[in-house]
Amino acid sequence: MAIGGWAGKIMRVNLTTGKVTEEDTSKYQDFIGGMGIGYKVINDEVPAGTKAYDEANKVVFAVGPLTGSGVPCSSRTNITSLLPTNPYHLVTDSHMGGNFAAVMKYAGWDAIIVEGASDRPVWLRVKDSTVSIEDASHIWGTGIYNSSAQIASQMGEEATVACIGQAGENMVNMSVIMNGSSHSAGGHGGILGSKKLKAIAITGTGSVKIGGNKSDLIQLDKYMLSDIIGANNQHVVPSTPQPWAEFSSERSRWTSREGLHWGASEGNIETGINEPGNINKVGYRTMKATFDAGPLAEKYTVRMGGCQSCPIRCHAQMEIPKMEDFGVSKYVANTCMGFHSPQQIMIKGKADQVEQGDGTLMAMALGSQLADDYGVWCNYGMASRDLRYAYDNGILKKVLPKDEYDSIPWDKLEAGDITFLHEYYRRIAMKEGEFSHLGDGTYWVAKRWNFGDDFWSSYDSGIWSPFGYPKHHSNEAAGQVGALISCMFNRDAQCHSHMNLAGSGLPIEIQKNAIAKVVGSGDALDAPADYTPMNEYKAKFAKWSIIRNVLHDSLTLCNWMWPMTVSPLKERDYMGDTALESHYFSVVTGVETSEEELDLMGERIFTLHRALTVKQMGTTDMRGKHDVMMDWIFDMDPDKEAFTPGTVKMDRDDMQLALTMFYKEMGWDETTGAPTRATLERLDLKYVADEMESMGLLPA
Repeated sequence: MAIGGWAGKIMRVNLTTGKVTEEDTSKYQDFIGGMGIGYKVINDEVPAGTKAYDEANKVVFAVGPLTGSGVPCSSRTNITSLLPTNPYHLVTDSHMGGNFAAVMKYAGWDAIIVEGASDRPVWLRVKDSTVSIEDASHIWGTGIYNSSAQIASQMGEEATVACIGQAGENMVNMSVIMNGSSHSAGGHGGILGSKKLKAIAITGTGSVKIGGNKSDLIQLDKYMLSDIIGANNQHVVPSTPQPWAEFSSERSRWTSREGLHWGASEGNIETGINEPGNINKVGYRTMKATFDAGPLAEKYTVRMGGCQSCPIRCHAQMEIPKMEDFGVSKYVANTCMGFHSPQQIMIKGKADQVEQGDGTLMAMALGSQLADDYGVWCNYGMASRDLRYAYDNGILKKVLPKDEYDSIPWDKLEAGDITFLHEYYRRIAMKEGEFSHLGDGTYWVAKRWNFGDDFWSSYDSGIWSPFGYPKHHSNEAAGQVGALISCMFNRDAQCHSHMNLAGSGLPIEIQKNAIAKVVGSGDALDAPADYTPMNEYKAKFAKWSIIRNVLHDSLTLCNWMWPMTVSPLKERDYMGDTALESHYFSVVTGVETSEEELDLMGERIFTLHRALTVKQMGTTDMRGKHDVMMDWIFDMDPDKEAFTPGTVKMDRDDMQLALTMFYKEMGWDETTGAPTRATLERLDLKYVADEMESMGLLPA
């Protein structure tokens, strides 16, 4: 193991025996860290056929060599385990920002492997190299906010606590693990609940060693912050016309402008015009409160918050006194789906909520706190879509016992009374009655309540896969590229590599120039809703996007910001720098590594994910059993043909060609989509090929 970047130690906690042991990180060095360590552990140690809540399942909290080093946007924790929301309980990852990742490194750990199951509620205390398993009976049944506060009161104010709420304790499939007040990882909370592990709390007094020249790291930071980085999601143009900018785009998250304030801040701070090159003003660019919650959020905004080492600050921190009337704190912190999902739960009431002019902001503020405290996940908005379908089609009245149905205040939902959110989140988190099965996840609740074919085939339902995954930057994001990406993982892909370019706000010709530098041709990218048939460059773009996504989750870097494909600077022709990851890796670890070499490591990790999925499903037929898209993708806009302007409709034959071309790029079997022995051995995964062959799962 190189002297830089990695802490060098991995903690293994066996909750059955109560034993804590230490391992050397070097055994995982070919898999970098984060996601790579997670897949390696699950592949090697969790038998095929294991279910998510089985004691044999393991959960891996892992970070990468860049975490805690000061590299911008690097405090991400990758959590790997089996996920109960899909029918095969396939391996997946969830991710959380905040401070937990960096503090884990400062305590001297690259990963924490949790195995076995306790027979009583416990929490894990980590103070540098001193680790103990503590009794958690006094906080079991308590929400995340209070539990985290009680643990921190014992460990000190510097402690960072990753915790589950009542949803996780009760093994609700749709539950989260969260640190801070809003940094949540969706999907694996119930796994900790099944192991009776309430929380992991860490204090760290160490540091991350830099293997290369520290002055090179400083220069890289200056270069990135002055020349390359944009706003949230690497949007590199402002949302409004500004003197410095050649372009603007109303959907850009670079929302700062003259006259826009953090209205509840001391001094009523103006976000202002923050032209590129002014590295001290990067944190003002993304006024996420108004982007997420609308203009009214301006008056409540105290500041933008975010993760350790991130200059972007995408979490809105608001003070809304009215919240205290609903039994929650007036201090509200969240971003993106944390706000959108609870507002979307209010599926009926459209009147101004709470007070004139507040619209849906109050639903966002109340619901985000309830969801985070109970630890309920929304599965990228599927929670509200499932509720809407069941309610609008009279299914709830059929499947709920009459006394339960009558006990639910539907009149509040109809009237837009946001106190309905108390009922919604409590019933799911506490597993109260039949209604709580909305927390099982789309696949399971649709099966249990016999949702109709129209649910699965409707664009409005938002389902990408027959496994119940939601659409998330799929065919509406770069056509076949987004569609391919959405087929490849075992939940929503959570991949922004392609979207950070397609959503950058730059004109399409500049975007084409940028991607041509990566894959060899601008034909890899089409203008929005003006798609052309599949070609080899789109397959290369999809592969590159996924590999970079995997790299970011292994290094670990924020996939909302990386890769830096474009720049806000006209003098750079708006071109970014896709070699930044390898430059940072080289200087932090002290191991000189090219962009191509790092991408190869990402390819190894992603191919292991694919092989692990083949083993868990027990079939090589990934094309027919896994990489399957819903009919609405091909049947939407019936008055239009695919490849005509104005539609994101895809063509069935063309998407099958897209899969074939993508499999070829990956070196997988072009018929089945399963990894071949030749590719596995090329990526130093011969032992995986041998195991697959012994199971009859290696393509001929």
